[in-house]
Amino acid sequence: MSQTTLVAVNGTLMRGLELNGNMTGAGGVFVREDQTDAHYRLWSINDRHPGMIRVQEGGVAVALELWELPLASFATLLLSEPAGLSIGKVKLQDGSEVLGVLAEPWLVEGQKEITECGGWRQYTGHTFTE
Repeated sequence: MSQTTLVAVNGTLMRGLELNGNMTGAGGVFVREDQTDAHYRLWSINDRHPGMIRVQEGGVAVALELWELPLASFATLLLSEPAGLSIGKVKLQDGSEVLGVLAEPWLVEGQKEITECGGWRQYTGHTFTE
């Protein structure tokens, strides 16, 4: 059994953003940029972080990053996430599924939908260059 797992992140855990230190501090290693399949909607939660939910229709492909994370630190990382964010299966553009950060429906109620932006970096204007 693998001692690591892939985790898809679509917000402040990404490289160069506010909570990336939580990811690297938990032993996360960046694997690659990727996208979900075209069945997700995205909201800005008080302009602090995104909330992503899978939908049957009306969704888009959302930009995200894949990280390899030691299983031993997986719970630590999840506990550092804001309330209303949880881990679930995220379907990638190639049809594969990985664990990823998703929003509980109550979290996005009354928040600004940013689905048309296609991702948190696109919405905030934060780019990452190595």
